[in-house]
Amino acid sequence: MTKFEKLFSVLPEGIDAAIITDDINRRYFTGMKSSAGTVIVFKEKAYLIIDFRYIEKATKTVKDAEVILQGKLFDQINDLLTKHGAKTVAIESDTMTVTSLSMYKERITSAEVISTRDLSSAIGKLRIVKTQDEIDKMIKAQRIAEAAFEDVLNFIKPGVTEREIGLHLDYYMLKHGAEALSFDTIALTGANTSLPHGVPGDTAVAPNSFVLMDYGAVYDGYHSDMTRTVCVGTPTDKMAQVYNTVLKAQLDALSAIKAGVIGSDIDKIARDIITNAGYGDKFGHSLGHGVGVEIHEAPNAAPSSTHIFEENMIVTVEPGIYLPGEFGVRIEDFVVVKPDGCENMTLANKSLISL
Repeated sequence: MTKFEKLFSVLPEGIDAAIITDDINRRYFTGMKSSAGTVIVFKEKAYLIIDFRYIEKATKTVKDAEVILQGKLFDQINDLLTKHGAKTVAIESDTMTVTSLSMYKERITSAEVISTRDLSSAIGKLRIVKTQDEIDKMIKAQRIAEAAFEDVLNFIKPGVTEREIGLHLDYYMLKHGAEALSFDTIALTGANTSLPHGVPGDTAVAPNSFVLMDYGAVYDGYHSDMTRTVCVGTPTDKMAQVYNTVLKAQLDALSAIKAGVIGSDIDKIARDIITNAGYGDKFGHSLGHGVGVEIHEAPNAAPSSTHIFEENMIVTVEPGIYLPGEFGVRIEDFVVVKPDGCENMTLANKSLISL
């Protein structure tokens, strides 16, 4: 069953066609990256209308949809709706602008435009559970990121700046197979490690200080995400105690993940350990989030999460403790939910490394 066929299996009755224009969702369904293009899906067939810039690539790479060279787009859309006898057509309410919606309602004359969340919700249901092919791509992305981690450990030393560490990671990943970075790489040292999403600057690594790196690679459209905190020199007793508290919180949360658990319960396991160690107010973000064709997607593991984990969902597990003016520690893996546990896609060492 193609992704297009799966889409109609989760769409409610009464929707005859769907229009997909969001760049990420278009790539999810067609497998092709582009900055433009319109996908029209019917129960029996799917089409990709795309302009001259991408037509050659699309005809060679898109397998499950008929590729059509874009001319007068709305005439082409109306003709297809009429050809398939569609009375209603759904749009992506979560990603379409008000201006675009107004234009679609004005210029689509052969069917009623449905602007409820039905289509966006259906796409979300498909994307939240990964196929093995999607998982394999994320594993490949993660292996690139992990190789970068091993390489950067030989580069980090006193005097090297945060910016230089981040650029080293980025260059390695892009040189060794990443099509892009999952997000702007976070590389911090010293007191800056207490900033959960700090921006790398010119702060240099000092002896006996932490370096925190949060980054990922993209492989064929799919993201990886990992965080490691290492020490340059010898950690103080407090640094080691905080690190080991975060590690225990992560390991205990990982051991509890399986199909059927609720995201908030997993968050609570890690949060309770950190709270009992006296750092509850120093862990201010959620435990984890989904990863796929976007770096942040469903499900999540947060105090308010109601997501019930299902087999082959992906979630990060990234507890942290952040002490302003001193240091911070975060350790992040991402895993595949399985019926009786989880498969950790992250193999990088997470014991306290002293360089």
